[in-house]
Amino acid sequence: MGFEVLKESGGARLGRLSTAHGAVETPRFMPVATGGAFRGLTCAEAEAAGTRILLANAWHLMILPGDRRIADLGGLHRLMGWKHPILTDSGGYQIASLRSLREVTEAGARVRSHRDGSEHHLTPERAMEIQRNLGSDIAMVLDECLNLPAPHEEVERAADRSLRWAERCLAAPRRPGQLRFGIVQGGTSRRVRERNAAGLTALRDFDGFGIGGLFMGEPGDATRRITGFTAGLLPRGRPRYLMGAGLPADLVESAALGVDLFDSVIPTRLARRGIVFTFHGRHNLSRAPYRDDDAPLEADCPCPGCQIHCRAWLHYLLRARERIAVPLLTGHNLTFYARLTAAMRAAIRQDAYPAFRERHRDRWRRTIPAPPGGAASSLGEVPSW
Repeated sequence: MGFEVLKESGGARLGRLSTAHGAVETPRFMPVATGGAFRGLTCAEAEAAGTRILLANAWHLMILPGDRRIADLGGLHRLMGWKHPILTDSGGYQIASLRSLREVTEAGARVRSHRDGSEHHLTPERAMEIQRNLGSDIAMVLDECLNLPAPHEEVERAADRSLRWAERCLAAPRRPGQLRFGIVQGGTSRRVRERNAAGLTALRDFDGFGIGGLFMGEPGDATRRITGFTAGLLPRGRPRYLMGAGLPADLVESAALGVDLFDSVIPTRLARRGIVFTFHGRHNLSRAPYRDDDAPLEADCPCPGCQIHCRAWLHYLLRARERIAVPLLTGHNLTFYARLTAAMRAAIRQDAYPAFRERHRDRWRRTIPAPPGGAASSLGEVPSW
């Protein structure tokens, strides 16, 4: 188990991440199955869409059905029916998002459940125990994540505390074969990021590193600047995971900065609103012009929504609130993300990533009208995942 850089092109890296449940090539997007499931989509359907690694959330699974119950029933892979790798997030983002329901101290965080108000003490040791019980392939350390902008002294304090928590996470027992990733914090401060990354890498026992604390309210140019700066601080032979990166342009740009892994709820959440991504742009199928559009959503996409139905029918299913609309559009978005990252890997393999990045960096920044006749992608033949 480990990570190998196979080739580089224009700053982007083609890698192979080996885990207890198999290897995946990177760059790779991880869809979010928060509570161990996708809304409206089975794990078999997610696999058919090209998903080969996913993210589940330790905090949500601790609340319901409970991490010890999951362990007693055979672990998360067995219960989900998922044979590929799983990365679990420790709950640091929930500490940040549940501001009115938590109290953070050096010991950890006391957080009230958003479901029933019950109180839970989430410490670094408990966060690793939860992930050990879940049986995930990659466990993230517990960190203190801040909403941005934040005062500099708060950013320093949270980053320093996150480093101390990371040491405690490393000292906790490890499940055999489970990889552990540290998380670099520091807001948009280069100085704090540099100090935090130096402290994490000095611990030496991390199998990879998350770039955390971004996509938390900072301007987009700051996100790119800090992503590139932080990636440059991390060891070349370890995977780099940009936490929360989910728009297609985020993936294309961040890969050029040396990032290997991404995750977000964006493709599944937007699909439920009728927003889908294709290689010719972004579409909002809930809009009226799609009522009479008999073209496939994307002619060369292998997903059932594209192969069986036309845009007009998908539009109708959305407007009529037919339940089948969500799995069809979610399946399409997951298929698109798998095809996009496959195309990114192919461009790196061919040492053509700078040209790929230039062609596609602005393609999905706004919703565009569907091209007449449902034009095929401009990538030519898209490689298989």
